[in-house]
Amino acid sequence: MSAKLDFSKINIMGVINTTPDSFSDGGQFNNTESALKHAQKLIKNGADILDIGGESTRPGAKIVTLDEELSRTIPVIQGIRMFSNIPISIDTSKPEVMIAANEAGVDIINDVRALQLDGALEAAASTKLSVCLMHMQGTPETMQDDPSYMNVVDSVKDFLKQRVDASRSAGISNDNLIVDPGFGFGKTLQQNLQLLKSLKEIKALGYPLLVGISRKSMLGLILNKPVEDRLYASLSAAVISATAGADIIRVHDVEETSDALALVQALRQIE
Repeated sequence: MSAKLDFSKINIMGVINTTPDSFSDGGQFNNTESALKHAQKLIKNGADILDIGGESTRPGAKIVTLDEELSRTIPVIQGIRMFSNIPISIDTSKPEVMIAANEAGVDIINDVRALQLDGALEAAASTKLSVCLMHMQGTPETMQDDPSYMNVVDSVKDFLKQRVDASRSAGISNDNLIVDPGFGFGKTLQQNLQLLKSLKEIKALGYPLLVGISRKSMLGLILNKPVEDRLYASLSAAVISATAGADIIRVHDVEETSDALALVQALRQIE
């Protein structure tokens, strides 16, 4: 595992979307200058990891070109490295972006497609970086078109086991693997809730666990509120996830989440 990642504590991963069509922040950070200012704010507010993404993976999102994704993400990574050594994650599925991001100074590859694109396994292995494997049914374009499972928890566990095996076979160290059940990626509200209720089963796979529920549509469906009014539900989801054993909580509201998780962290330290 990368020496920069400390799993003796709950890690808060702050989100920086450099896309013009992000569901959560309306493209506020789709230029390098604004993204770097936001990175500084997230670090000040207590982020342990920054997650940089240049391709929207919201339901119905379209694939962006390689050049576009590189131009959105690499300058931001390079810019952050000018003022901080905070662990950085690159949220990508493209092998070329993984390689370029590694050269720019990232510590984690965070792939919603779990290294299934051609060349992704080999690219990730060559970097020697930590890799987060996420479950998604379908693609961002189609994932919410009536997702169905015999048993969503078993399906997610089986998929993650398969991708772990494929990653290890490709030469990725077992100690460099992180898993993510993929809340909101090809799941109905009921399926998301079943996963959240059974999160300890995903943790039992034996790998560091990343959870991202912040501001997602599953919260909107419960609350009947827009993205900007989902903070308190996002904090609730973070606490539930951390209590179930999540090691990384991926969020938009870093300062508030840090406060919400302080008690969970304190309880972990006396166990």
